[in-house]
Amino acid sequence: MMGMYDEQWSYLEKPKIEKIPPDLQAYFEENVRKQEEKLGVVNTLFHILPLNPIQFKAFLDFMYSLFNTKNTYLDLVDKEMIGLVVSSVNCCNYCLTTHSDTLRRLTKNPVWVDTLTYNYRSAKLTKKQRALCDYAFRATKYPDEITTKEVDLLREAGFNDHEILEASFVVGFFNYTNRWVSTIGAIPNPKHNQNQR
Repeated sequence: MMGMYDEQWSYLEKPKIEKIPPDLQAYFEENVRKQEEKLGVVNTLFHILPLNPIQFKAFLDFMYSLFNTKNTYLDLVDKEMIGLVVSSVNCCNYCLTTHSDTLRRLTKNPVWVDTLTYNYRSAKLTKKQRALCDYAFRATKYPDEITTKEVDLLREAGFNDHEILEASFVVGFFNYTNRWVSTIGAIPNPKHNQNQR
């Protein structure tokens, strides 16, 4: 894919296509094509992270294990909602931009997404959604205070243990991405902002 790494999307040097194993480059290009078809916008991480191609492939594999609806337990809306809460606590501009755009596409409710982004406590949420958001907030803001209470509260809201484990994976995943995305100064694709309303 010519020109895939021409633009500067982060603080880091741009990937050099000749240094990426051809099989991995083909995999990255296929994922870009699917993103464009499905969302109409490409996450700029696909133009940044091939700098370390083997690590990027491992990252994608783990991400897809959490977001492939055929093999997971929580709804995609719930996972993106968790992503917004975590990213809001961590003040990760890149992730707030990309996850809010994705959630707008999924819900067709931009006002609700904006409210959730700024302050999830003021958003209209179901009992289960509020429990997930509360858990995401506490696990991000106060990880040293997590006890069995967090699992009990999620069970009381109606989640089973498969869903609770996945929720913990998703909260941890978004905290992980927030840290390194902020560190490398990733710039969101401007097309995300075209879907604000």
